[in-house]
Amino acid sequence: MQPPVAAVIEAHRTLERLLAGLSDQQVAEASALPGWSRGHVLAHLTDNARMFARLADHALRGELVAGYDGGVDERNAIIETTAGRSAAEHRAQLAAHTAGLEASWARATGVDWSRPVTFRNADLAATVFARWREAWIHMVDLELGVRPDDWPEDLAAHAIDFLICRLPAGTRVHAEDVGRQWSVGDGPSGMAVTGGVRDLAAWLAGRAPVVPSMTAEELPALGPWPPHPPQLLDRP
Repeated sequence: MQPPVAAVIEAHRTLERLLAGLSDQQVAEASALPGWSRGHVLAHLTDNARMFARLADHALRGELVAGYDGGVDERNAIIETTAGRSAAEHRAQLAAHTAGLEASWARATGVDWSRPVTFRNADLAATVFARWREAWIHMVDLELGVRPDDWPEDLAAHAIDFLICRLPAGTRVHAEDVGRQWSVGDGPSGMAVTGGVRDLAAWLAGRAPVVPSMTAEELPALGPWPPHPPQLLDRP
């Protein structure tokens, strides 16, 4: 499958516009993620771009490397060390590393997207889809005005494809606005959750708004984020 490079680049530009007027005080304020300031979210987005560029650069040479040689401890240390940057420093570093990532992708030809990477034991194309999710979901976490309602429709549908495994077997979700239905497992049909495609994607991603037609008590419990190699843990 051809990865959505152009859509991710547009997400990067949206993120840059969102951060254009960010102040140092806003950077230090809490994000929507427990225990993380906006600076932590920006540090994560910046280093995530660097890490994916590292994977891409090596994959294009036919090499497999870990995203982080030091595993999750290295990843966490980078975020903690760089979270306290000024707003201007965050903007500059994010711009530099997203540009580096986009340049790495620009060197890929059609066959290159199937080159293996260690991220989720998948291929290079999978990292483009992952960056698409990271950019839009974490823009919501920044609480600077972007909401799930702003997500592109195809991003929301992709997020449901990726996260549907969080639901118990037999559960169905139906996106009324796009006429699509997803189901989990081969067992008998159980609960059906209905809503807009963006609402369903936000709920599966653990973000607001939840599906408005059901209360939190009525919604099925979500399982963990889809598993992958421990050195490349997502922050849901």
